[in-house]
Amino acid sequence: MKKFLVIGNPIEHSLSPKLQNYWIKTHSLEAIYGKLKVEANELGELCSNLKEGKLDGLNITVPFKKLIIPHLDVLSGDALRTQSVNTITVEKGNLIGHNTDIDGFELSIKKLNYDVSGKSVFILGAGGVVPSIIYSLKRMKSGRIFLSNRTKEKAKDLKKLFDDLNILDWGQIPAFDIIINATSLGLNQNDKFGFDFTKAGNDKLFYDVIYNPYETEFSIAGNKPGNNFENGLHMFMFQAQKAFNIWHNIDPKIDEKLISFLKKI
Repeated sequence: MKKFLVIGNPIEHSLSPKLQNYWIKTHSLEAIYGKLKVEANELGELCSNLKEGKLDGLNITVPFKKLIIPHLDVLSGDALRTQSVNTITVEKGNLIGHNTDIDGFELSIKKLNYDVSGKSVFILGAGGVVPSIIYSLKRMKSGRIFLSNRTKEKAKDLKKLFDDLNILDWGQIPAFDIIINATSLGLNQNDKFGFDFTKAGNDKLFYDVIYNPYETEFSIAGNKPGNNFENGLHMFMFQAQKAFNIWHNIDPKIDEKLISFLKKI
């Protein structure tokens, strides 16, 4: 039986096992998928387990999407361009790092029938998924991209990949059409940003990468009349669909039955 894991810290909120095992059962595969909270010093051992055949694949979530890279042998084109890995396979003894977050974000935007081209985007956070979001926005020909992170130095590091990125102080809010929460703020019930999103006006798209829990301080602001809100569930499903295909060479179905199943948390 093949064994797959999603690793991260925190990891309790992850619905990856629920989703991947749903598809595994649907397609009658001899496989199982679990989740594991790990520390950075355990990444090497996990990658050794992959090479030794004790595991068949990994998904990577916060905060290890960049930290995992030194333990890998090869990066796919998208993973190399963004320096971000969320899916690992083993091919001929080599560990291959892939990035399915780019397609996941792009497909979720297209499902909204939202035209990103020329739009001003404000991103909160500078974590592992952010390079994928920026790369995808550029691929969709967005306008100016602003970014703010609680630790400004981490935000500045992204300018090494995207030199036209506009870095702002935390709490500073520019004029924007789209605001994306790519921080971990919202995973805990008492998380607060410390500033007021509503001052930005109406007719904005609020996009929260967090999908569990559904209601957060950010989602409440985004669901105010005059704005549009999308949480990260579709991005999560689309990136997972790509990972499933990489591992099993099967395109699993995303439909309302699956969405209802995932929302029964």
